[in-house]
Amino acid sequence: MTTPEIGGVCPPQLEPVREAFAANFAEDAELGARFCLAIEGEVVVDLWAGWADRAQTRPFDETTVTPVFSTTKAVAAFMVARLVGQNRLAYGQRVAELWPAFGAAGKDGITVEQALSHQAGLCGFAEPMDPALWFDWDAICARLAAMAPLWPPGSASGYHPVTFGYLAGEIFRRADGRTLGRALAEDVAGPLGLDLWIGLPESVDPRLAEMRRPPAMPELGPITEPRRLAFLTRWASPDGRGSAAWRRAEIPSANGHATAPALARLMAALACDGVVDRRRLLAPGLAAKAGRERIVGPDLVLPCVMSWGAGFMRNRGLGLYGPGAETFGHSGWGGSCAFADPERRLSGAYVMNRQSAALIDDPRPRRLIEAAYAAL
Repeated sequence: MTTPEIGGVCPPQLEPVREAFAANFAEDAELGARFCLAIEGEVVVDLWAGWADRAQTRPFDETTVTPVFSTTKAVAAFMVARLVGQNRLAYGQRVAELWPAFGAAGKDGITVEQALSHQAGLCGFAEPMDPALWFDWDAICARLAAMAPLWPPGSASGYHPVTFGYLAGEIFRRADGRTLGRALAEDVAGPLGLDLWIGLPESVDPRLAEMRRPPAMPELGPITEPRRLAFLTRWASPDGRGSAAWRRAEIPSANGHATAPALARLMAALACDGVVDRRRLLAPGLAAKAGRERIVGPDLVLPCVMSWGAGFMRNRGLGLYGPGAETFGHSGWGGSCAFADPERRLSGAYVMNRQSAALIDDPRPRRLIEAAYAAL
């Protein structure tokens, strides 16, 4: 494949990042992509190239908005952290204090931070349902409230691919009064001018990238009951991903839409103790509190040892986001990711519209992030 013209900015010191970005295209690993790196909240690298549509008629440029799937979880975790910093919520608070029905079936002791760190045992539904039910917020929350945990809460983590968004979103709604997506738009994305949504306005549709689906399912390892319910039932995720119903819905685990600079600047608040563009988005010390390890060990859903913060994938043991053990963020289905490195006050994000079969360790962003750290 011919390497397409690369747009954007990259200082000479970080030229290896541009070379790595070009190599991803030269190896025919991309359709369209964008990578952004910020230091002290200031964007220093912002590169884009390729095509926004599968037919290759529309360039992937600085206006292109991309679905980011589970990278959305980092945004949801950030929004919950804001409420903690405002003393409207506590990580150690029992979810049932906010949401009384949630205490049913042995869940009364589950805390907010346990729910956010995938310890609640609610990674998927055993009872069959119409996949369209995912678009009925109250119905899904009622199912989660009534459900018995699939393992003893707090004993292990088991990644909640879709249900995480309803847990985090309902906790947020009950503490704030607004939906998480609406609060994101009103309090953060709007004031900062970020191309970042959970619940995409119709006006943005013309700028949206088309996704090329992965060639295969990711490698999950032996199929256990938690893995089956999380990923492999017919109702494990919503139908119609890419439809108007999907774009308009607010599913804070899976259907965020963003540009790489929007994600990198949001994550800069976590890398820079809460401040971006001289605006304080998080209370002092709150970013470290949000990223602190809640549990580490073999995950019951993802086929690897995971260290979880309060909704964030921690870099410890994975090395997804550079060398820092205290770096944290989240990756999304097919390759996207966003991360914050508070030790170096650095943040970054990668978005693309050609999904790979990698579960969390996509080689394309890893190559870019490793090139950036090596150059710095």
